Amino acid sequence: MKNHLEYYWIRFTAARERDRERGEVSATTVVMAAALIALAIAVGAVITTRVRNKANTINLG
Repeated sequence: MKNHLEYYWIRFTAARERDRERGEVSATTVVMAAALIALAIAVGAVITTRVRNKANTINLG
């Protein structure tokens, strides 16, 4: 798994450097950005669910 992440990170940074020269956004950059956004949304959903479940178990008297 680490090798795959390292490969994608190298591709991402290489695409970013190449894009700076051309002033364009490559497909790799778009895919990586979309993956990071999806990951952030998933993490946010998990945290929200866990906090809500914990709050529902609090005995208020």
